[in-house]
Amino acid sequence: VQLVESGGGLVQPGGSLRLSCAASGFTFRNYCMYWVRQAPGKGLEWVSGINTGGGVTYYTDSVKGRFTISRDNAEKTVYLQLNSLKPEDTAVYYCAASPHYIRTWDRAAYDYWGQGTQVTVSS
Repeated sequence: VQLVESGGGLVQPGGSLRLSCAASGFTFRNYCMYWVRQAPGKGLEWVSGINTGGGVTYYTDSVKGRFTISRDNAEKTVYLQLNSLKPEDTAVYYCAASPHYIRTWDRAAYDYWGQGTQVTVSS
């Protein structure tokens, strides 16, 4: 089983990035997918989730209206579009999978967890 994130990088405030998470080794279409982040020196924070079909999405309040989660079940990939980025969005972004709807930062609650991709928002 693998979840491989990509698309992170250094961006100026107000800029955009698109994160991708490619899944393999499990039945992707049967899993809800999530993004969880960890800012420097802070704990994990649940950011966003999407149901198995992609028709229902969830966001933490601080990213609503700026981030968009989506998925392509044929490509076994989940995306996170990050717009209007702020310095406080700087973090390592992790992709995670669970067959259930959950809203927690606790890594142990997820079946699968990626290695993370760094997003740095700075001028």
